[in-house]
Amino acid sequence: MKWAKNSALALIFSMALVVTGCGQKAPAAEPAASTATSTPAETEQKLNVQVSFYPMYEFTKNVAGDLADVHTLVPAGMEPHDWEPTPQDMASIEKADVLVYNGAGMESWVDQVKDSLSSSKLIQVEASQGISIREGGEEEEHDHDHDHADEAASGEHDHADDAAAKDGHDHAEASSEEHDHDHGGLDPHVWLSPALAIKEVRNIEAGLAKAAPQHADQFKQNADAYVAKLEALDQDFKAAVKDSKRKDFITQHAAFAYLAQEYGLQQVPIAGLSPEQEPSAAQMASVIDFAKEHKVKTIFFETLVSSKISDTIAQEVGAKTAVLNPIEGLTEDEVKAGKDYISVMRENLEALKLALNE
Repeated sequence: MKWAKNSALALIFSMALVVTGCGQKAPAAEPAASTATSTPAETEQKLNVQVSFYPMYEFTKNVAGDLADVHTLVPAGMEPHDWEPTPQDMASIEKADVLVYNGAGMESWVDQVKDSLSSSKLIQVEASQGISIREGGEEEEHDHDHDHADEAASGEHDHADDAAAKDGHDHAEASSEEHDHDHGGLDPHVWLSPALAIKEVRNIEAGLAKAAPQHADQFKQNADAYVAKLEALDQDFKAAVKDSKRKDFITQHAAFAYLAQEYGLQQVPIAGLSPEQEPSAAQMASVIDFAKEHKVKTIFFETLVSSKISDTIAQEVGAKTAVLNPIEGLTEDEVKAGKDYISVMRENLEALKLALNE
């Protein structure tokens, strides 16, 4: 299965040069991002930056300001775990100055794409570089009878130790043949911790400065302004959970381990790292038992996938459901409403405050 998928991506890339001259697809609407303004000389061409999915767009746009055209590969409203590049996408990456991706196995296609590129000028930015990446261990997915936060240190490997490798971890090769979107056993959801999001922003700043060193000072100024917003968000999370009545919360899939670890909370996921993974009967029973024993009154679901499983558990235990958004992408309605990473994370904060104090 892995060979077939890699061969398919190679075939897609070989087609990209053919389709480039045959017209371009209409670009998906880009989400709004509140950015610092910076005006390059009118004769100077902006950087062409391609990013993998929504959080990378938000972070990159806020660092780049008006000095780059930033385009998201995964369209608005699409679950990024399901996405694979088309020939047009491959052509867009080939023509870009910078490619920004999360890494840590989130983009299962990225290693094959990078191997296929002929562009020597492309700056590749792995935003999670230097961050300690958690292993997606069996104990977190299935055993809800102990404090997962205590396992955080043993569930990590040092991403920074591997940073010197040419292209970082070979996440795609590590992926399971039984499930193409399990991230190679790694948990990629680092952007859901504001503190780690700051590190991703700084990595993106460094990549843009490498691509356009003449604008390094402006990139730093823009990054500093956005990091200040992330630091304020981080402080608000710390204040909100400090004296909460409870520290545990049940989520649809295991996306919030970094957030939980950062703020001393316990994530109890119904399923694993992929939102499309179906929980077993034993997993369902385990979560239901936990919810009853701990008198959980809110079961969280997310916006880009079906809430059926969360609804079933909520019905069984007499709880309500609410959204806890992993921000893997914005819906069309969220884009139209002008929502962004900061505003959605603040909605997550309010939802958690309610659930942790019931």
